[in-house]
Amino acid sequence: MAANPVVTFIHDLRFTDLPADVVQQARRCLLDLIGTAAGGHTTDVTHIIRCHAVRHFGAGADGGARLLLDGRRASPVGAALAGGMMIDSMDCHDGHVLTKGHAGVALLPALLALVDSGSAIDGHEFLTALVLGYEIATRAGIALHTAACDYHTSGAWNALACAALGARLLHLSAAQTRHALGTAEYHGPRSPMMRCIDYPTMVKDGSGWGAMVGLSAAYLAADGFTGAPALTLEGEDVSHFWNDVGDRWRIREQYFKAYPVCRWAQPAVEAALALQRIHQLDAGNIEHIEVHTFHEGTRLAARFPATTEEAQYSLPFPVAAALVRGHLGAAEVTGAALSDPAILRLTGSMMLVDDAYYSARFPAERWAHVTFVLKDGTQRTSTPAIARGGSENPLSDDELRAKYCALAEPVLGTDRTARIESLVHALADESHTLPELLNMILEKPQL
Repeated sequence: MAANPVVTFIHDLRFTDLPADVVQQARRCLLDLIGTAAGGHTTDVTHIIRCHAVRHFGAGADGGARLLLDGRRASPVGAALAGGMMIDSMDCHDGHVLTKGHAGVALLPALLALVDSGSAIDGHEFLTALVLGYEIATRAGIALHTAACDYHTSGAWNALACAALGARLLHLSAAQTRHALGTAEYHGPRSPMMRCIDYPTMVKDGSGWGAMVGLSAAYLAADGFTGAPALTLEGEDVSHFWNDVGDRWRIREQYFKAYPVCRWAQPAVEAALALQRIHQLDAGNIEHIEVHTFHEGTRLAARFPATTEEAQYSLPFPVAAALVRGHLGAAEVTGAALSDPAILRLTGSMMLVDDAYYSARFPAERWAHVTFVLKDGTQRTSTPAIARGGSENPLSDDELRAKYCALAEPVLGTDRTARIESLVHALADESHTLPELLNMILEKPQL
């Protein structure tokens, strides 16, 4: 059989092949993921899954890998599972509109588990592997959504990218790599995403499971397990998604979230905050709100969330929280915010309208506009809005840094947060700093 060009790409990509802006984007993704992990450090999901990994995914005689921001050890697949679910528990990680999901949330924990369990690499290779993961994951996500009729969670396709990382760092042969990718595709969690939208729980987007499946597939392939082909990658009907690998860098297309809630709710948040600013309105003067958005956004209908998961998969709640508090961060989807009477009043007043025009533009575009009805009967309507953070309206480096610090400093402290940022920025120039960076993001916070 002729060499598979994607398999060749997995093993032959080098740091010197990466354009400068791709390297910069990889560092931006890495810093944003670390901040998101810190934001998810204290969630109930994180506590449960870390303890589960330590108890049921033993480190074994080789010492395993440290859990992200925890320091305890589990098997590499257990560490990847726990890290993916930890990042996924604070819903502000990067994504891609055409995958309708997220790559980095699985890639970083899988990569950390591979390196911490013995794959000796430097900072250049770390960044190269991260870019590789985004290129495989994004294409696999677009291809799988095209080929499958159901809307499935991200774990279904980011598992293939984690298998690719395992194949590269474990130095699998080309044949073993095909089997790793095929096994990851076959066992990737093709979970019904809309069930979690309609009934938000801790299962979320399946990315922790995707990381676990992908690494397991690579380890199994190394031992002779067969699973090829991965039709998402090798099928003739999806070949056009892979023809430009190594030429078109899909990592450039990742969006960054401005807020820790589902991306589908964020156009409405932007429209509401802009309307509030323009008219200098106090949230207490708003009697009720009408939100026009695309159909999938209206499915985020939880009004009185009892959990962080319900708050993050709601549209009314984050809109109300942003209006009442003037901003929307981790504190607005956890703890006391869930019972704030001012937020709950506005949440209960909100009407969601399925707008056919906006629905027709999904998933490539996500739009919303809002109307406020004030207590004196006056109406105010916003202009249509999209979420910030995409290629058409990117978050600046200063905005991303502010987001990272807001998430990380309460957990890691000012000094450790700053040191991690410095090490991430230096990774491409001082690749020997990777061991210190790993310690900084794997060891338990001391606060």
